[in-house]
Amino acid sequence: MAGIGGSGAVTRSTLRQQIADALRDEVLGGRLRPGQEFTVKEIAEQYGVSATPVREALVDLSAQGLLDADQHRGFRVHEYSGADYRGMIEARSLITEGMFQHLVATGMPQADDPRALAALAAVRRRGEEAQRAATAGDLNILIGYDLRYWRELSNLFGNTYLADFLHRMRVQSWVCTVQHLRHVSDLRGHLWSGHTALVDALARRDADGARAIVTAYNEHALTLIERLDAP
Repeated sequence: MAGIGGSGAVTRSTLRQQIADALRDEVLGGRLRPGQEFTVKEIAEQYGVSATPVREALVDLSAQGLLDADQHRGFRVHEYSGADYRGMIEARSLITEGMFQHLVATGMPQADDPRALAALAAVRRRGEEAQRAATAGDLNILIGYDLRYWRELSNLFGNTYLADFLHRMRVQSWVCTVQHLRHVSDLRGHLWSGHTALVDALARRDADGARAIVTAYNEHALTLIERLDAP
């Protein structure tokens, strides 16, 4: 990808993250396909950088479950199954359930806290963009907005560990989803678009309503992926 490592001020740590982000986008965009193999040298040549930050970026993505490392053949894009997706849904549900319990315990968002309400309104706007992309069946646009939406939404609950874990699970979920949905010619009507309904339920402090929305979303997504994964 043009521009990576183009500035002398870019540190190795920054370059490592840039490469990891670029490769993650390649996987999410379906340009690096399940099972596709590549070496550190190939990626370094592609991006015009040295091997060290590339190797570090690939190790990072392997630790996140997006790549498989092979000592002799390099790396390959991890292939996810319907069973994998079910496990991701279960893990995500544990996190969102904790969010809902926090909502009940604290009454978040506080009606007299303008900063919290402004942050929630910003998340809602992100959700509106995600919904438009979902309705149009534009998977690439949806993924970007959806990841930002959930990241910002989980940040409202003030636990960075929870937010980081949920973000990682959602990235993995999207990688798995992309591997299956790329076979569907028209995605209109297949993609979840309840982002604003969830924000509105949280704004009302309606934990049961928010829980029902997420449960329906998970059931819909799991049914779709398992159907596409069936032999």
